Amino acid sequence: MNRLPELSHHVFDRVAEAYDAARPEYPEALYLALEELSGIRLDGARVLDVGAGTGISTRGLLDRGARAVAVDRGGRMLSLLRARTACHAMLADGNTLPFRDGVADLVTYAQAWHWLDPALSIAEAVRVTGPGGAVAGWWNSVDAGKADWLAAYQVRLAESCAGYIGPALPGWSMPPIAGAMGDAGLHVEETWISWTRGVRLDDFLTDLRSYSYVAALDPESVEELVTRERAELRKVFADGRLTVPMRVYLAVGRKGAAEGDGEGGRP
Repeated sequence: MNRLPELSHHVFDRVAEAYDAARPEYPEALYLALEELSGIRLDGARVLDVGAGTGISTRGLLDRGARAVAVDRGGRMLSLLRARTACHAMLADGNTLPFRDGVADLVTYAQAWHWLDPALSIAEAVRVTGPGGAVAGWWNSVDAGKADWLAAYQVRLAESCAGYIGPALPGWSMPPIAGAMGDAGLHVEETWISWTRGVRLDDFLTDLRSYSYVAALDPESVEELVTRERAELRKVFADGRLTVPMRVYLAVGRKGAAEGDGEGGRP
């Protein structure tokens, strides 16, 4: 997965309602893996959730006791987050975080880091985390290799959307956040978490509208795409309920603890 053009917040603000309504949440196993790889217990942890969007990851962190602050450049996205999420939320750029040094235990990027400058963003994340802190990025992705219908769906999207990014592209891979973390001197670990999403067809198609490469199409093309995919997917799921194999990629970079620091906050 490569970085996409700048001004992504304008793209997502145009489809903020669809994003909020239908983007999938993250499985419980993701948060357990985050604690294990970071060495940080979420309950009570100070977390900066960068690129928080409408708050999917922020709410997941809050539900597990984290003291999370949401950060995003999209004003419309943040307005939806604030409407349903009781937390601090800041309109800010992940490349220049408006926080003092060492303020956080953990900086997270859920489905977001690839929109930022690779070096600047990680340098900022390292700056605002204290000794023993960590930086983490994760992405939900369909597991197209586990279902023929899903692989065919991805091919159709690639053929229809000039800006398509996904598993139908030769050489496609997750964003290189692990390399950026390593370059910044962090100790990096990676893992994949498989899960299965059950979703109604209408919600699946609303989710489709929220992707940047679909939002970039003209409105008529979007409607043609959604109408076609509704018909194609009905051939596979006549009852309108989809079973979608998914997987989450997680990369965590840990800072070293300062001399004399204990292990408080570790699970």
